[in-house]
Amino acid sequence: MRRTARLLTGAALAAAAVGLTTAAPVYAGETVVTGGLTVYPSSVVPGDRAVVTTAVCGQGGAAAGDASAVGAGAFPLAPDSGEGGATGHFEVPPSAQPGTYEIVATCGDDERRVTGDLVVTLTSAAEQVYPRGSVKTGVGGALGPDPVQTAAGVAALAVAAAGGTWLLHRRARGDGI
Repeated sequence: MRRTARLLTGAALAAAAVGLTTAAPVYAGETVVTGGLTVYPSSVVPGDRAVVTTAVCGQGGAAAGDASAVGAGAFPLAPDSGEGGATGHFEVPPSAQPGTYEIVATCGDDERRVTGDLVVTLTSAAEQVYPRGSVKTGVGGALGPDPVQTAAGVAALAVAAAGGTWLLHRRARGDGI
């Protein structure tokens, strides 16, 4: 009885997991295109301006943008002059918290929804400082600045290897250890 219950429970959980991972979002009369919206720059500091473009809405298609996830609210996307897409912009509020936010645009003609991600950070990419040089861990390296310590370490390893070999040799001969 328990074995059957475990098998049925395992099968039900597996079916539920497959159903949750393959289920597509369904909206009444809407098509959702994930990643069809380009946000530039993709990483901003609170108070900066972000530009949003999409080609999903077609030639001359306008769209309505929604950046309320980050606190910026609605913004319009106007048709581009030559590239066949729509472009809009919004200001990221100074009170925005660091994180990744989904920006959504809905095409005006057929209600298609396109999404893109915006990353809010506390420092801009131009201000980021990248580490240089070696990491000072306090242990030192094999080719550290002190050759005397390096030589002492190599000598200690050689003595340990020689001693271990001598002990194994005596044991194999039967001298008793």
